[in-house]
Amino acid sequence: MGLRRLALALSATALGVSACTSPGNIADAPVTTPSAAGAATPSPAASATGTATQATAGAPGIGDPDFPTDGNGGYDVARYRLKLDYDPGTEHLKGTAVLEARTLQSLSRFNLDLSGLKVESVAVNDRAARFTRSGTELTVIPATPLASGTDFTVRVAYSGTPEPIRDADDLGVYGFIRTSDGAFVTCEPNGAKTWFPGNDHPADKARFEFEITVPEGLVVLANGEQVGEPRTSGGKTTFVWREDHPMATYLATMTLGEFVLKEGKTPGGIRNLAATDPKFRRSLNKVYDLSAKITDYWSTVFGDYPFSSTGGVVDDFATGYALENQTKPMYGGFHPDEGIIAHELAHQWFGNSVSIKRWRDLWLNEGFATYAEWLWNEHTGKGTAEAAFNGYYQTEDDPMWAYPPGRARPGDLFNNSVYTRGAMTLHALRQRVGDPAFFKILRTWAEERKYGHGTTDDFVALAERLSGKELDSLFDVWLFQPERPADW
Repeated sequence: MGLRRLALALSATALGVSACTSPGNIADAPVTTPSAAGAATPSPAASATGTATQATAGAPGIGDPDFPTDGNGGYDVARYRLKLDYDPGTEHLKGTAVLEARTLQSLSRFNLDLSGLKVESVAVNDRAARFTRSGTELTVIPATPLASGTDFTVRVAYSGTPEPIRDADDLGVYGFIRTSDGAFVTCEPNGAKTWFPGNDHPADKARFEFEITVPEGLVVLANGEQVGEPRTSGGKTTFVWREDHPMATYLATMTLGEFVLKEGKTPGGIRNLAATDPKFRRSLNKVYDLSAKITDYWSTVFGDYPFSSTGGVVDDFATGYALENQTKPMYGGFHPDEGIIAHELAHQWFGNSVSIKRWRDLWLNEGFATYAEWLWNEHTGKGTAEAAFNGYYQTEDDPMWAYPPGRARPGDLFNNSVYTRGAMTLHALRQRVGDPAFFKILRTWAEERKYGHGTTDDFVALAERLSGKELDSLFDVWLFQPERPADW
């Protein structure tokens, strides 16, 4: 994420390889909100008896110690239904978000993540609910507590001017980013809250439905598949998209503007959609053709493609990075090369289908996708993974040796070590166990955890089970020691 991804591409070129890029509880406390007359009144949950006294508040974080306020505890979202209206001329977004969820505990109240934007109303199970705002936390107080293990819906009506998150030190600009003709929406790691309320952490994946209205003449690109033809009325056009596979919130997009499209299927039969801003029209065929070729090839290496479509989007906004948005990787203001496309499409298996539970395990996404670039070079005869590994290993004074990638740091998530040393960890594993076992490990990881989650410990256990070897020392020196491995 951020400018680091293009910087990685530049450093890799010099070496002759391509590179890119349990919920907790908190005790109840009295909650107050303004009454109709302007006075503060206590929450009914604070003094209720029976079921209410047994209910507690969902935690304001999902339990990731490095990102303690990201996500929320007490519930699990099954589906988001987003109805959005955005006008680039006024930069105004009007939205209604319906979350279909299930309680993981008895809830007197629960939180959603939402940055900025004005909340106009909230309803739980179609009954008006009270709410409060504090920072990026939207606290919802249902009219009656929710019992543990039950399904519920929450509807939030909101509006305003979305503002992206700006992190000059590490991540750059991400979230809902306004462009001259629309928006470029890339949300890793926690930018989904800039345009819809939700449980903004990859530990809680959900299905998505989007109904997005924009001025006539613009195109909306969201995840999954377009449902029906766009509907135009009164100078506005509405697009409906649906992603029926579980997805982390940071992978959701509603990128929109002027685009040239090319649609069809890969030779292997997977739907394929490429879109470029008119300024990047010369990349249209390249993105379409390479997305098809690479997706089909990865299907032979990693196992069946986990989603219903592939492709890529190039927009005219110079973010300096690409992002693996589910089914539609985004390229921010540059013509992507083979290595970057191979990287982002490998993420559809590693990161999107098999997701991380905690950001510290980010090497499971970025190390795998970077190693996939090396595998693509092997496939196309542009260099071996062994040569890439040796080239990086010879850089004895590289700062990545002081940054163990097995625990990505919250202030420096997208460090080169997470990408390159993460990829080198996989090659060290390949050297130790041999090709048959190594590729079986990758395919089994992708298949056994499809649409779910995995941790570093899970991967180490799988590698040991399938190889029959003790691998703790190998993973320890490559992932957790702040030095260049000398022996593994």
